[in-house]
Amino acid sequence: MKFTQNMKNAIGIGGEKASLFRKGLSLCLLAGMISSCTTVNNTTASANVSSKQSNNAAAEKIFNLPYHMETLENGLKVIVVKTDYPDLVSLQIPMQTGSRNEVEPGKSGFAHFFEHMMFKGTKNFPQAEYSKILKNAGVDGNAYTSDDLTNYHISFPKEHLEKMLMLEADRFQNLFYTEAEFRTEALAVKGEYLKNSSSPFRKMFEGIRDLAFKQHTYKHTTMGFLRDIEDMPNQFDYSKTFFKRWYTPQFASVIVVGDVDVNKTVDWVKKYWGVWKTQKTEVSIPKEPPQEKQIYQHLQFEKTPNTYITMAFRGPALDENKKDKPSLDLLSEAYFSESSDLYRDLVIDRQMVQFVGAYFPDRKDPQLLYIYTQLKDEKYAEEVKQAITKTLIRARTELLDEKRLNDIKNNLKYSFARTLDSTDSIASTLASYVHFERDPEFLNRLYRTFAKITPQDIKRYATTYFTDDNLTMVTMSPKAALAKFDGRVDLDRASKNTHQPNVQIKTLLQPTSSDLIDISWWFNTGTAQDPQGKKGLAALTAMMIADGGTVSRTYNDIQQAMYPLAGRFGFRVDKEIFIFNGSVHRDNLAQWYGLVSEQMLQPGWREEDFKRLKDQLINNIENSLKSSNDEELGKEVLYEALYAGHSYGALNSGHVDDIKKLTLNDVKDFYQTQLTQNNLTLAIAGNYPKTFKNKIVSDMAKLPQWKKMPSTIAAAPKLKGRHATIVEKNTLSTAVSFGFPIDVKRGDEDWVALWLVRSWLGEHRNSNSYLYQRIRALRGMNYGDYAYIEYFPSGMFTTKPVVNVPRSQQIFQVWIRPLRSANDAHFATRTAMWEMEKLIKNGLTQEQFESTKNFLRNYVPQLVDSQSRILGYAVDSKFYDTEGFVDYVRKGLDQLTLDKVNQVIKKHLQLENMHFVFITKDAKDMKKRLAEEQNSPMKYNSEKPAEIVSEDKIIAKYPLKIDSKNIEIKSIESVFK
Repeated sequence: MKFTQNMKNAIGIGGEKASLFRKGLSLCLLAGMISSCTTVNNTTASANVSSKQSNNAAAEKIFNLPYHMETLENGLKVIVVKTDYPDLVSLQIPMQTGSRNEVEPGKSGFAHFFEHMMFKGTKNFPQAEYSKILKNAGVDGNAYTSDDLTNYHISFPKEHLEKMLMLEADRFQNLFYTEAEFRTEALAVKGEYLKNSSSPFRKMFEGIRDLAFKQHTYKHTTMGFLRDIEDMPNQFDYSKTFFKRWYTPQFASVIVVGDVDVNKTVDWVKKYWGVWKTQKTEVSIPKEPPQEKQIYQHLQFEKTPNTYITMAFRGPALDENKKDKPSLDLLSEAYFSESSDLYRDLVIDRQMVQFVGAYFPDRKDPQLLYIYTQLKDEKYAEEVKQAITKTLIRARTELLDEKRLNDIKNNLKYSFARTLDSTDSIASTLASYVHFERDPEFLNRLYRTFAKITPQDIKRYATTYFTDDNLTMVTMSPKAALAKFDGRVDLDRASKNTHQPNVQIKTLLQPTSSDLIDISWWFNTGTAQDPQGKKGLAALTAMMIADGGTVSRTYNDIQQAMYPLAGRFGFRVDKEIFIFNGSVHRDNLAQWYGLVSEQMLQPGWREEDFKRLKDQLINNIENSLKSSNDEELGKEVLYEALYAGHSYGALNSGHVDDIKKLTLNDVKDFYQTQLTQNNLTLAIAGNYPKTFKNKIVSDMAKLPQWKKMPSTIAAAPKLKGRHATIVEKNTLSTAVSFGFPIDVKRGDEDWVALWLVRSWLGEHRNSNSYLYQRIRALRGMNYGDYAYIEYFPSGMFTTKPVVNVPRSQQIFQVWIRPLRSANDAHFATRTAMWEMEKLIKNGLTQEQFESTKNFLRNYVPQLVDSQSRILGYAVDSKFYDTEGFVDYVRKGLDQLTLDKVNQVIKKHLQLENMHFVFITKDAKDMKKRLAEEQNSPMKYNSEKPAEIVSEDKIIAKYPLKIDSKNIEIKSIESVFK
């Protein structure tokens, strides 16, 4: 399902795992790890200590890594897993508290809010000191909140483990913040809510939960009700109660995974965490009474042009020893995944919907089982509802094919091996599940329950839960009602009644001991080669190969064959790179490669696939980007503005009008002229068979041998003066991006120095960076503020740079995440420009230089923390003609001096030529503010230090100097058209 991340953000599940069996979110170990384990159980009752390893029956235990588990006298659970991944450690602290624990009226969203407050420091280590220590240690950290837990996680080099355990123990025991800090952070939380308010998914799931639950706290999402968020500044006293009630050791686990000494680690945990005093808590979660009748409601949401249907059935809580919830998870894969008959019918064959899927979350208490879809046209609503209804009736009345069930279970096993490939992923997996019982064996008990499930079990629980009176259904569209749509679903009644050419292919090999094989087909071409009037051609060609059929197989045939292999095959297309990539377990390499090589060499070029994928590409632009993601929208509008008339001057997905005019012959021609063996480099990583490299090279020699090579990329158009583009759309917040082209790319002499400056100014998703501290932390204006010197797509959804988007031309960019009002957007933009002016004038201090250098030296290995990312960076390093990324950066850092860095600042950063982009609801007002240099005073809900108030007065009048004639207003309808 293409929209998994949007759905997760909408529902508010953050970084947690949706289900053990769902979409590669399951837990597995590499086969090499599994086979090397032996059983050793040692339990000492007085100390409540357990050190475990798995037995040789790999099928019986899905979590087979050796671990040490111990419960301290205060109730704290300690879990330590030593891994073979060198140097890195992941420390995760899941608390058994989430939005489920918000039992008092008016306090919804407080668990998530308190996640924010936990970063405010202590008297021992105030926030600034805490952040400085983390930065110097190269820590990558964050937190997330869900219905049932709040998880705090950091990754760092192993030499900092004791220090990190001490720091984290201090903040969990001695958290300190002022009322002013509390009130400021409340503004940031509201800003986060408003940032997400344009998402139709969030609106839909807020509405359906509010309808379905009457008493239980699952009634509200993790973010909470807006009315409660707006009242948060007044809840300072309650915050102390919340902390005392829920942040107590009997609800906490300390999980340490990585290259550690187990005994030392446990001793340190005891030293720093053992003194944490237990607080007795007696708070009961209200029980939800059974639903008595079917519920239907239509939601009007004018911010989306789309129509959605969501069915939600009351489902069971997750109990690892009961078959009900695991049976329903297997059912969701069988009947609602991309390999299902329903998906093939609605998405591929009849093409009535953009997507259809199911989300059955694992929860401590009975939750909802969601089935959702986005329609291509409102007129299909009734027919789509009937198709879903018939699928549910099938689940209730027919036995699932035994082979199909075994395929799903097989998918679990190999998804396990494919997804759990780093220290951080092992730790985050444990954190996502140990909150149920604070015991890794919960996973093994759950796996054994899954293994016992039969087709009869699935049918029985489908009949139990998918009933008329158990259903809450919500439809949503920009209209007040759906025409000719019956809001009633009838389940109960219906359920009753040869020659090889001269090979031109280059290879990039990264052999490892891992049985997970990663492969990339890197073509030296990209969207910069899209002809004028045909923007989107490269993207559509990639989709036709990866998401279309072959000469002998339909797309559905491929999906069915791929499913039990748990293999992945996808693509990324950027300006100068066109990459297909995939991964699969070594056991399944031959079968998987047989499928994907057929896709590469024998595309089916079916008209029905072409129509479906063209429509999907347009939908991605019109709905996923323009309608639902103001932040990425602003950044992409900035790139188009800076590269107007240039080969970079179009969105990678293309322009809607151009896409509509593309023909199947256009796609075939791009394939023949651009996806040639002359343009191809094969990158392979893992423990692949020795003969495989020769086979894949030989096979890919069947690609066309067209001699045409991509043209040279011209320099960016000259930017003169300051300009602004204001995109008007119906949105509650204002997103801001601004920047200018730079003549620096990775591999150039000044790149590492400029990369350091960028990190200090605005390291992505890092609260230690300077702009974040000035705009978010001090003033509570938004969710974050970052700076970049390389293209960084999907910043809303990822904490680390995306690989395989290398470019010959780059821009310096500042991304200011959405603000609450146009006035705030004006002020935040002024703040960023004012701070840049000081940076250019004064440079960095010695302390700022050293701390950022230390951070990057420690942080850079975390960017290549998995085999797939290692391979991705290897490809990028080849593009830029540099050595391996970690060595390249560290050697560059070693050669830097403060004088050199400050010279690079003055050489490459400037303010005279700048382009600003604003996404806002009132473009005329925004233009008036900019053109007239209107004052933009800041107002707070708590007292601020005198120096901040004084600084605000200066910033509120800081001139942006954008001439009125250089300010362009665009309607959202005209963007990327």
